Amino acid sequence: MGKPTGFKEFARETEAYREVSIRLRDYQEIFSGQHEIEHLQTQGARCMDCGVPFCQSSNGCPIDNLIPEWNHLVYTSQWREALDRLHKTNNFPEFTGRVCPAPCEGACVLGITSPAVTIKNIEHAIIDYGFEQGWVTPAIPTSRTGKRVAVVGSGPAGLAAAAQLNKAGHNVTVYERADRIGGLLMYGIPNMKLGKDIVQRRVDLLHAEGIEFITSADVGGSGENAISIQSLQQENDAVLLATGATRARDLDTEGRELKGIHRAMEFLTANTQSLLDSKLADGDYISAKDKHVIVIGGGDTGTDCIGTSLRHGCKSLVNFELLPQPPEQRAEDNPWPLWPVIYRTDYGHEEARYVYGKDPREYSILTKEFIGNGEAQIEAVKTVTVKWAKDGDGRWQMEEVPGSEKIWQADMVLLSMGFLGPEHYVSDALGLEYDARSNYQAEYGVYATSVSGVFAAGDCRRGQSLVVWGINEGREAAREIDRYLMGTSQLA
Repeated sequence: MGKPTGFKEFARETEAYREVSIRLRDYQEIFSGQHEIEHLQTQGARCMDCGVPFCQSSNGCPIDNLIPEWNHLVYTSQWREALDRLHKTNNFPEFTGRVCPAPCEGACVLGITSPAVTIKNIEHAIIDYGFEQGWVTPAIPTSRTGKRVAVVGSGPAGLAAAAQLNKAGHNVTVYERADRIGGLLMYGIPNMKLGKDIVQRRVDLLHAEGIEFITSADVGGSGENAISIQSLQQENDAVLLATGATRARDLDTEGRELKGIHRAMEFLTANTQSLLDSKLADGDYISAKDKHVIVIGGGDTGTDCIGTSLRHGCKSLVNFELLPQPPEQRAEDNPWPLWPVIYRTDYGHEEARYVYGKDPREYSILTKEFIGNGEAQIEAVKTVTVKWAKDGDGRWQMEEVPGSEKIWQADMVLLSMGFLGPEHYVSDALGLEYDARSNYQAEYGVYATSVSGVFAAGDCRRGQSLVVWGINEGREAAREIDRYLMGTSQLA
């Protein structure tokens, strides 16, 4: 806990983002980077003596961060100890402190009656301060087991597993089919939310600790960069698949073949790669400049499409959401400590409101048709309004509203509707079994697939999820692989 009466004395105050008018001019992180010590101590003081810290329960933090402990340590100015506590459970707090939606705050006991503790801000500040002070250094294993492990995929699950397996003394090689290490951390999350220098800094640390990274390595593929999955099995004592859930959900609607309709990740990845390669000078990206843009689908990825399109200089922007607008406060069927399904304004929505004077989101909208200009190019989208109601079994059902058809001008459409699961060319080559949702079949907490010596973790096993869940599964899979190799494990 922090100060015994702190939660009654101090109001919740989050650290502000950079001014909208300034941050829209660049692709730098939206965070101000100004971690004021006195402010953070005050916010840490709000952590109450709640008895049972739900913030680190199953409804809160998937990696069981010792949140009350490091809140108290910040309040008492013990920053080095706070960093040590943070690293006990989280390999990459600089990632989660920036991009995690903070389910811990949704489960904060103080949040029952008052605004929750600013847990995410404090986590972000601890790790940034740790790097500033030079406290985060390579932890090189003192001995090696002689065992070799191949990790396929370098997203949060793959990197967390690699870090833990290396810590246990195994020789770890991470294979990534892209040209840079980081998976969705590098190419799936825009620079505005997670600077790529932040990702590379951690990758460099992991490399210094002894992990080998191989990029442009398409395991199971058939092109010039292909690597046989069977060769990895032969050369290693264990293989971990952490390939992510990269099959994007599409929209099978009339006119889908028109030019100007793109999947969100196609749009975001190309922009980030061009930024890193040439600061967009090569023009090798999908530009929204001077275009009427419609983003179909909400969530973090939809917001990232909004923020990127605005920085390109789009002419207009609308975001379609199929579901109705969430309530301002928790609904009766959404009690604490469940994640609060409420109306939120993210950075992209705030930026769109600044540029166009209104929130870009349109709720309860169903896309019916993509309309072309006669030259195979998108020029409009036809929609209908829908209403939602529960049927006799209590299940939500959608119904179109008669006479609500509308035509929206559009030069570009970005599809941001989530992901269906992993690609299968790696797993098919192994004869791997799948679950009902086409994910790699492997029991949570065990992570062993149907093929001996092959494990799976992260989005490819559980489906599309949060970065913090990827870290959780990577850490736990590393423990199980260590146990498989050595008969026992000291990994947490």
